[in-house]
This record gives sequence, C-alpha cells and structure tokens, in this order.
Amino acid sequence: MRFPSLDDGQLAELGQQLRVDAVRAADAAGSGHPTSSMSAADIAAVLLARHFRYDFDRPELPGNDRLILSKGHASPLLYALYRAAGAIDDEELLTYRHRGSRLEGHPTPRLPWVDVATGSLGQGLPIGVGMALAGKKLDQIPYRVWVLAGDSEMAEGSVWEAVEHAAYEHLENLKLIVDVNRLGQRGPTRLGWDLDAYARRLEAFGWNTIRIDGHDVGAIDAALSQAVSEIGRPTAILARTEKGHGVADVENQEGKHGKPLPDASAAIKELGGIRSARVEVREPPAARVLHARPDGPLTLPVFDVGDEVATRTAYGKALAALGSARTDVVALDAEVGDSTRTEYFAKEHPERYFQCYIAEQQLVAAAVGIQARGYVPFASSFAAFLTRAHDFIRMAAVSRAAINLVGSHAGVAIGEDGPSQMGLEDLAMFRAVPGSTVLYPCDAASTARLVPAMADLPGVSYLRTCRGDMPVLYGPEEEFPVGGSKVLRSSERDQVCVVAAGATVHEALRAADVLVREGITARVVDLYSVKPVDAETLQEAALDTGCLMTVEDHRVEGGIGDAVAEAFADGRPMPRLVRLGVRTIPASATPDEQLHLAGIDAESIAAAVRLLVAEAMVSR
Repeated sequence: MRFPSLDDGQLAELGQQLRVDAVRAADAAGSGHPTSSMSAADIAAVLLARHFRYDFDRPELPGNDRLILSKGHASPLLYALYRAAGAIDDEELLTYRHRGSRLEGHPTPRLPWVDVATGSLGQGLPIGVGMALAGKKLDQIPYRVWVLAGDSEMAEGSVWEAVEHAAYEHLENLKLIVDVNRLGQRGPTRLGWDLDAYARRLEAFGWNTIRIDGHDVGAIDAALSQAVSEIGRPTAILARTEKGHGVADVENQEGKHGKPLPDASAAIKELGGIRSARVEVREPPAARVLHARPDGPLTLPVFDVGDEVATRTAYGKALAALGSARTDVVALDAEVGDSTRTEYFAKEHPERYFQCYIAEQQLVAAAVGIQARGYVPFASSFAAFLTRAHDFIRMAAVSRAAINLVGSHAGVAIGEDGPSQMGLEDLAMFRAVPGSTVLYPCDAASTARLVPAMADLPGVSYLRTCRGDMPVLYGPEEEFPVGGSKVLRSSERDQVCVVAAGATVHEALRAADVLVREGITARVVDLYSVKPVDAETLQEAALDTGCLMTVEDHRVEGGIGDAVAEAFADGRPMPRLVRLGVRTIPASATPDEQLHLAGIDAESIAAAVRLLVAEAMVSR
C-alpha cells in the first residue's frame, strides 16, 4: 500500500510501523539499538511523509534535502524509514548487521542515501553545518539539512562549536531535531526531560527553538512546518520522547539500551503487528549546481632555485592559483589564515572562503559536509591543533570523504613559540588513517606542485608545511608524483642513505656536503611522500648502502622512520635502520637551536653517520 499523503491517524500508524521494523531488524541481527530507534519513530514518520523532499531513485540530485542521523546507533530507525520509502525491501531490512549487508550497525555511505558516516556522537550537527554552508553560500539551492540527534550527545563540545557557528552564519536551512528521551547508555542524561534547559542554551547562541511532545504527530508536524518557515536563523526542535515507546516491557526503563527486545514477537504484537505501508516522498525542488570543473587553466606560482621561501607561503599561493582554475575548490581556516597563508585564497576568492574560527572540530566537520556536496575543501590550521579534531578525521575516512587538511608550523623548527605550538605527532596521526595520503615537501616548488595533486586524490589527504623560509631546491619543470621521492645526493660509493623530509632535507644536504670532504659519501633522499612511501627507492638504497638513517622533525614514533621500516615489511631483508627524531619535550629556543637540541641538525646527522660508518668498518 502506497500513501501519497497521510492524515494524522495514518502518520501514527507509520510511526508504529517504523517501531516494529526497528524491533524486527535488531531481533534478526541479535544486536542493535531498537529502544533508541523507537523513541524517534513518530518524528521520523512525520518528517518522511510530510516534509522531507528527496528522490530515492536519484540521490545525486542537487535539490534533495539532506538527512543526517547523528544518533547513528538508532540505525534500525533509518533503515525502517528507507523501507517505508521503498528504497529497500523487507528482505534487505532483515540483513541488518549481517556480514556483507549494506545495513551496518551504524550508517555509512555504502548506502547511496547516506552522505556521511555517523555513530561517533556529536558529529552530525557539525557536519550538517558544512552541508548547510554549501547549500546557502556555494550551491545557493534551497535544500534543507535535517539533523536528528540524541540528547546524550548534546554534552559534546563539538555540538556547541556547531551551534555557535550555525547561528553566526544565519543558517536557516539547518534544522536540528533533538530526541530527548531522557536515557543514555548507562542511565539518565544530565538534563533529563528539561526541555527548557536545552532551549535556554540554544537560544543564548541565537537559535530558534520549539518544544514539543515527540509522540504527538500533530505537534511534530506543526513544529516541522514552523522550522521550515523560519528565516535568518537555525531551528532546533526539542522533542520529549520515551525510549522504547510503545512497548511496556522496555518503555522509559533503564538497562534496555543497545540490546534487542527480550520478546520481539510480543512487542510486535503490542505495537499492532507488521505493516507494509509505502510513503510517497515529496519531490525535491529543481536545481542545478553552480560550480563547474575545471573552468580555466592552472598557472602555478614559480619559485627560483636558491630563493628562500617558506612552504606555507608556497601552499597559500598555489591554493589561490588552484582556486582560480577550479570553482569547486574551497578553503577553510581556523583563524590562523595569516600564518597558514590561506589568506591568499581569501583575498582572491572570498565567496569560497570559510572562516571557522578557533574550532578545529567544526573546521574538519565543515570540510566533510562541504565535500559531500561535491566540492574540494582545503582546511588549514597549525599541525598541532589538528590533533584536536582526530575523531572527525577518523570518521571522515569511514565516510569515504575526500578532504584536504594542511598543518603548518610543524616540528621544533618553529622555534621560540615552544612545545604547545609544535606539531610533533601529526604524521603518526594521519598515517594511521585508512586510505590517507601524507605529504611533507621540503621547498616551495614541490609544495606548489603537490597542492593540485591533492585536489584529485580520494580519501583524507594531509600536507605538512613549515613556518620558516627554506631554499628552493627544485626547478619548475620537476614533477612530484604522489608516492614518489627525490634522490638529491647519490654515488656508487654511498656508505649510508639519509632519508629526510621537510626541514631536515636541508640539514641532511649540509651534512652530506661536510661528510664528503671527509671521504664519507652519503646518499640523501627527499621523502616528500610519507604515505604512500616510495618503497622501490628505499629498497634500492638499502641494497646499495646496507644502512638507512631517517631524520625527522617529528616524534620518532609513527613518522618517517616507521614509514621507511614498513617498506621492508613484506619479507625483504631489513637493512640497519637508525632513526633520528624528537625524543624530548622541547622548550623555547631559536629554530637552529631547536634542531640541534633535538639531534636532527646537520652537525648531529654528520656525527651519527660517522658513528655508523665506523661501526660498519669494525663489523667487517
């Protein structure tokens, strides 16, 4: 049975159908969160039948509304909703959580109607802010972004970063629905059913709020209608609900979270039995995407060999040039654009520049939301501060999101600012992200070439840039393929290979020049691509020299040293590997002093090579 339009009684019946299907799915899986799904079933029913505009046969349509289930553990509800819309059938619904099923325990974009993965609480609204920004300022299409959140996740700081930013940007196309069912995983939430407390907090940031009974379909419909008509500010609907609503054995009871109902058959009977209603979902408004790709030639900045230029400066100029060539490229900043040099993009393309202020979780989340709408975001901050957004980066990979993150002020080489500003763990963090690309250029020319390469990469891409000026080593004709490296010093008599990246490449070259005058020849490799790593070049160097030395302005754990070691993890003979890196907590000092104290300057590299060569001669 298909309903083109439903009266209130039919809406209530649809809510019961969604509850039953959530119970059935979890029961078939033997796990899941049916009670969390049951509390929001009436909300989902009214949204689907009367307000959601979406073509499930064409999820790519730009005018489609967006729906983010921030409380991703309530996935049985989302899948029940898909069944009611005719997107999946009953057979697929009952494959929930089974191996090979698209219906995972928490939603992922394996389903074409899911834009982003959820389940790590507190992420749906920040990502929704990114989608709403794209709709209002980039697409200029009147689609609505609906975010269904749980009350427990309202304790997350990332939610309030999003709340503040949405109000600041006047995102009237963003609609938050909070399922206030009072109970979290282990017991009552902090605010329980105090809708007024939630409202006061949201209103203090400038939000429109509506408080309703979340099981009254008439009240839900009126609230959604009011939210749709609100202009100039985002709206939050605070819905008082009961966890497990409709089944006496679990309704509003502690200890029922995250498990199938004890007697599914009885619960289904109590809810009125299995139903198969189909809803005629409203068509989205006709719309077209404004950006086109590509729309012009790319003219990258050129730097003369020998000039002193910071890689962060080269990044900013290259990004501005890329923005001129491609209207799908956008830049996001965390109030450090004058340091990261994204200010160059802001001056040339202000309509595609987003200031997220000092809110790194919102910065990354906005990038994820914007890329879901077909754009290519570059989000920049200090490398040290991106670690704050690690969970968003991790979940971006689960979302199969293509985002570009740039961390400046990397390593001890920033100098006097001290350890709180030094990115020393970022390479390890980004290397651990599945499917990621990690780039660490040593000069302006290589940086400029790598920026447009990032724009076409899948997954999470990370570019590490340096604060200080460094000599340009490469001419404009050089190519820098992802996964490659550059051999800067080499001979048939090399006794050791020094592998470096970024600032330490220049220190390695200086050390090699000193050593050759002493009769010691050292190969020097610029490992600008840390992931994927150039295993072939490293393996050849190991065969030729028998010894590799990695030098990195980063912790020795998880960075270049580990990347090099993994090049021999397939059973190839492991050469002697010596790792130089930052092993202490630095204090304030000049950049040169910092490199020396960390043991990664030219003098330290030369001393370590001498020791290696001497030991090698003794061992022979």
